[in-house]
Amino acid sequence: MTLREYLHEVASTYDRTAGTGSPAAKLLRSAPSVFGPYIPASYLIKGSAGNGAGAFCPWVSFFDPDETTTATRGMYLVYLFAEDMRTVSLSLNQGVTELRETFGAREAEVRLRGEAAAIRGAFSGDIVEELNDVVDLGGRAGLPRAYEAGNILACVYETDSLPTEETLRTDLRRMIQLYQDALVLREDLRSTTRDLITTIKPKESGGQDPLLYFAPKSDDEYVQKITAREIRKSRKHETLVKRYGAFLAEAGFAAGTNVYPRDLVARRNGDDWLIEAKVVRRGNVSHAVREAIGQLATYAFLLYPADAQPHRMALFTEAIGDVYVRLLSHQGIASVWPTEDGWAGSPEAVSAGLAQKEV
Repeated sequence: MTLREYLHEVASTYDRTAGTGSPAAKLLRSAPSVFGPYIPASYLIKGSAGNGAGAFCPWVSFFDPDETTTATRGMYLVYLFAEDMRTVSLSLNQGVTELRETFGAREAEVRLRGEAAAIRGAFSGDIVEELNDVVDLGGRAGLPRAYEAGNILACVYETDSLPTEETLRTDLRRMIQLYQDALVLREDLRSTTRDLITTIKPKESGGQDPLLYFAPKSDDEYVQKITAREIRKSRKHETLVKRYGAFLAEAGFAAGTNVYPRDLVARRNGDDWLIEAKVVRRGNVSHAVREAIGQLATYAFLLYPADAQPHRMALFTEAIGDVYVRLLSHQGIASVWPTEDGWAGSPEAVSAGLAQKEV
């Protein structure tokens, strides 16, 4: 099912009085299978027609798990259907529950609108040109009105005249990038403008990567140290590992994602693969590639016998470009990343069955 077919089907068949067991409600819950190919592999996808009673404004949300995993807090991207189903808005939006619990419903909406305006104003005009700063979902009190208040930027579509499939995909990619940019702008505003950003900031867990700060006296001591300490991994990282691990299993590999401190190991036809997963943060491919090279070299040296070295592969959350693919190949490292229709990678990865196509 295409994105266009999906949005039209929901809009034309949804009936909130039919409850959450209706065909349209089930279609909303199937959102991960429809949108998965077009969303970064690390994101979480959820569609909802409400809990118990049908929602007045059903939705499909996309969460960067390093920011939030729920529509009740933080910033997220969401398709919001208006109460009359005549429009659907792809909205960069904000959770309201945390603010309601702290300030009450009325003040929460005021603060949501203020934060939305501040973040929107931090973008340059040409970047957000033609996007909507207002979404009209019907104005009903409660969550619909909160969604309207929380909108930062949106693409608004008439459901009886949706744009082409390619336009919908292009808009989705554009809004995902704006989502990442908005997260950075929000924290800049939080640190430079007093009391303007009041959404609750997620608590950062402590700890540091012991491989960066521990100087061993021997290899044995090093191995003991890295297997005894927790290396911090982000939610986005863990989601990527989980999804790729499932792909490896389907491709006939014996794959393990619980082989701490390694991210992944895989075996097929007698070949062992050591796999390191890296999140490309805000387009900084260079940093992710350097980290992958260093950690793969360290783990291969310390955790495997010299006469039984594994093949090495680096897994990324997005495409890394031809230069870095060739750099990794020069180091004897295959590379893989998700695409809209599966997993792409270097020639070595495709040849080994670790990716579906070479890009």
